[in-house]
Amino acid sequence: MAALARAELTLLGRSRATLFTALFVPLLLPLSVRTATDEMDLGEAGLSVGTVILSAAIGFSLLFAVYAALTNVYVVRREELVLKRLRTGELRDPEILVGAALPAVGIGLAQCLLLAIGCTVLLDVGAPPAPHLAVLGVLLGVVLCVALAALTATFSRTAESAQITSLPLMFVSLLGSGITVPLEVLPDRLASFLELLPLSPVITLVRGGWTGDLSAYEALGAMATALAWTVLAVFAVRRWFRWEPRR
Repeated sequence: MAALARAELTLLGRSRATLFTALFVPLLLPLSVRTATDEMDLGEAGLSVGTVILSAAIGFSLLFAVYAALTNVYVVRREELVLKRLRTGELRDPEILVGAALPAVGIGLAQCLLLAIGCTVLLDVGAPPAPHLAVLGVLLGVVLCVALAALTATFSRTAESAQITSLPLMFVSLLGSGITVPLEVLPDRLASFLELLPLSPVITLVRGGWTGDLSAYEALGAMATALAWTVLAVFAVRRWFRWEPRR
């Protein structure tokens, strides 16, 4: 798996489009959230500009550095018969998928750490009162995004089509999972529905880690939702993931 991860990291460095999406897009998009927060009543919801931008930045990193980049990686390696050849070796199927995901996961985790430090310093957010919730949210988000990337790759015929098939989840997550618009400022009934989206519990845990306002019941509910989505995604990948080119 280490050799596979090194090879994948080398190939990732040669793909300029994927590398740009993974490295720079998540660092630029939080600026758009800063403009949107001017029209929100964050004080009434117990939030600040810093906590909103910080959790949004981590959400962007998970979506672009892990989910979108990995979807493209899985599709390209499948169509080039790389995954099929790897299955003839010593690695088992889960190890092949995890090994190919390690570079993107490493980039995503490094970005989350960098963004957390940057927002804490530049936006005067302060240290998180519940850091374990933030760490748990990021780790659950990484695992979930890897599983969703493999699932999305199943329905993507080419690298170009992968950019289309990944858009629905990205749009739904950006608009409804609390990344660009915090669920706390939405009507209760709508927020309760949007809390069931795949990345909503991840953002809830990360934001709750910095606000300290997340109760044990709410934290357990968010973890249960994230784990449920992860189990469903892993089951779907084990059943339907395609190792042969879609031709």
